[in-house]
Amino acid sequence: MIDSQTILQALPNVLKTIDIPDLGKKYQGKVRDFYITENQRVLITTDRQSGFDVLLGYVPYKGAVLNQLSAFWFEETRDIIDNHMISVPDPNVMIGKNCKGIAIEMIIRGYLTGTTNTSLWYSYERGERSIYGMDFPEGLRKNQKLSEPVITPTTHAPVGSHDERLTRHEILQSGIVSEALYKKMEEVTFALFERGTQIAEQAGLILVDTKYEFGIYEDKLILMDEIHTPDGSRFWIKDTYEERFARGEEPENFDKEFIRLWYTERIDPYTDPIPPMPDALVVAASKRYISVYEKLTGKMFKAFVYPIEERIRGNLAAYL
Repeated sequence: MIDSQTILQALPNVLKTIDIPDLGKKYQGKVRDFYITENQRVLITTDRQSGFDVLLGYVPYKGAVLNQLSAFWFEETRDIIDNHMISVPDPNVMIGKNCKGIAIEMIIRGYLTGTTNTSLWYSYERGERSIYGMDFPEGLRKNQKLSEPVITPTTHAPVGSHDERLTRHEILQSGIVSEALYKKMEEVTFALFERGTQIAEQAGLILVDTKYEFGIYEDKLILMDEIHTPDGSRFWIKDTYEERFARGEEPENFDKEFIRLWYTERIDPYTDPIPPMPDALVVAASKRYISVYEKLTGKMFKAFVYPIEERIRGNLAAYL
């Protein structure tokens, strides 16, 4: 495991963004910078840390973890659905197919939990029992396992905006996608979640909930963005879940949820000014991301020395 001092030394040189004019116009998401060239996308995963739809700070090695962990999962799920990955020429870079994205985030949940205003628990705690077009019984507790996983789709909002809840009925009525295509998205979402759950359990983790993003490429539905990373998924430690739930304690989380919890214990992130991440939280986050990668893949994370912009440019030049 990379030690705290190495993480702190890397902090001034983290990958905040990267400009490669030879690749054309740069586009930016919450975490990734990307360029479109020859019907491909050059996706560069930075160390930006977002939360509550704002930039919270930067976490060393995070970009490399997300990129390489997504590559692992894309290979592990290719038999379920094709994905956008073509190549990984650099720890922080993925070459992907230039898909037309579908403006729906397919979020699937196996437990009643969450802190954001699109989570099930946020609504349930406030007295809602019909959520995302589904009815939930009285008497459920936070972090309780649901009788079966449920899909709770949201809009895919642009950077700086908030995702909004959707129901299956609203999606079909709106015509965002055809009924046949949405049914296929649902089918694939359940299958991906089942595969993710199985692999996570082998690593001693519970895949609590996650999101999938889909696109169309050559008239085919394919999986894009990222999959089963600590940014887009919740993971809990399996061995201690039952005991902690019985005591009414929060599960041992193994994702970026602890960052959200750090903030919600101190402020209301939807009304109060959000301070930048303190160094101690940055170090803890970096170690958490690396640990998740190592648990799920069974591989040691390969450290590197910052800054990494020239390495990225060199590897891209050699590939392209």
